Amino acid sequence: MRRIFRGLIQRPLTEPAPAPDDAALAELAQRVDMAARRTLGRSLSIREVDAGSCNGCELEIHALNNAFYDLERFGLRFVASPRHADVLLVTGPVTRNMRMALERTWRATPDPKWVVAVGECAVDGGLFAGSDAVVGGVSAVVPVDLHIRGCPPTPLAMLQGLLALLSVSASG
Repeated sequence: MRRIFRGLIQRPLTEPAPAPDDAALAELAQRVDMAARRTLGRSLSIREVDAGSCNGCELEIHALNNAFYDLERFGLRFVASPRHADVLLVTGPVTRNMRMALERTWRATPDPKWVVAVGECAVDGGLFAGSDAVVGGVSAVVPVDLHIRGCPPTPLAMLQGLLALLSVSASG
């Protein structure tokens, strides 16, 4: 009983969420959606691939779908199959056990396709570089079009990366 009462009067141990900048987020997401429609003729479909991460990057990727970011309102959506995807968001260093799965996922994704390596581990293996269990960064297995650094990168950094990827693809 005492423990319950203490829990009721204590403040939460978590940090408060950052103040959302709704206008900036809406503008950025709309720019990504417009760039996708200009480049692909439709909204952008994203397939996330965990190639051996610690799940830190996945938490930030999942945040793109939460109530603060809610990217589906802008037409950006995550898909369950690589056959429906335009972009593969790959996280983590590629482990030896995930190498074949990543190669198969890349081959199953129709052209045009882009691969985005998300997080320090996906860029070059990060903390796990040199381990016997790790092949290396994503570019050691499949061609990478964009690297988004950070441990983990923020949802806004991922959106800015997708916008840059679509802008470069549309111009050339």
